[in-house]
Amino acid sequence: MVVELFLDLLSQPCRALFIFAKKNNIPFEFKHVDLLKGHNHSEDFGKVNALKKVPAIKDGAFTLAESIAILLYLSQKFNTPDHWYPSDLQKRARVDEYLSWQHATIREKGCKIFITKVLVPLILGQPFSPETLKENVEELNSALKQFEEKFLQDKPFIVGNEISLADLMAVVELMQPVGSGCDIFENRPKLAEWRSRVEEAVGKELFQQAHELILNVKDLSIPQVPPELREHMKQLLKT
Repeated sequence: MVVELFLDLLSQPCRALFIFAKKNNIPFEFKHVDLLKGHNHSEDFGKVNALKKVPAIKDGAFTLAESIAILLYLSQKFNTPDHWYPSDLQKRARVDEYLSWQHATIREKGCKIFITKVLVPLILGQPFSPETLKENVEELNSALKQFEEKFLQDKPFIVGNEISLADLMAVVELMQPVGSGCDIFENRPKLAEWRSRVEEAVGKELFQQAHELILNVKDLSIPQVPPELREHMKQLLKT
């Protein structure tokens, strides 16, 4: 049965799901949920995910939210290669360790840069604050240091010699500030080499396809959205 994936490739975890499904030949139907048009707040999407966030999936009558839960569900339902989420207890624990850590570090700090440099000018029509951006970059730099020293170390991938869900989630998050114009891989040879290995492992063409939108985010223009939704988005960006 074909699963329905509700995605917007501007979103980091949506890109992870897209890459994972494509790489593993998981049959799916791409359901575009345009975040900038507020489609995630629609009544129809609310029936799929009451949290009104992407990604989400629908597998028959079964629906599921949250990217990590979805990746684990798909990996087990479609029996994907073991390296993605290893059966070895300790290797699996290393994947879980990274996935548990990244939410409030790599993801949060990278998102702040994207919000400051891209969404504030795009949605609020205001120039971004260089002071805020500098602070955001410093926070991400600290998280990247932890990533290299704790999780990557001198290994090809986070869990040894093969790509895992940890690497996939990490790379899509780190591409978000890159799309904002902050090349975090510059002057970080270990990190840059790891990124190249991840690209090779998933396939350069697929990697590029997934990231085409975010790497051309400067070409986006704010669409027409209902006034109440625009106000809601403004309040979110100000917090």
